[in-house]
Amino acid sequence: MTDSNSTKELEKKLLSFITEEDPMLCMLQWITEKFMEIEVANKVGAQKGKHSAERTTHLSGSRVRRFDTRMGTMYLTIPKLC
Repeated sequence: MTDSNSTKELEKKLLSFITEEDPMLCMLQWITEKFMEIEVANKVGAQKGKHSAERTTHLSGSRVRRFDTRMGTMYLTIPKLC
């Protein structure tokens, strides 16, 4: 069973892309950034801003990188690890 609150939040986020100039590119950029957040949280051992005994490293800022796709060019904020 799905959480109706999560479904509503996702629906709200997806509807916000409709007003963008290129909705599909914006959706791709958003999901790519979410995947990066999940990957970094797994490597660090804790989510951003959270304390954990399992923490193996910490975040040290971010950098912007250009990512060319068939849908267009995205500029992603890549988190740095120490």
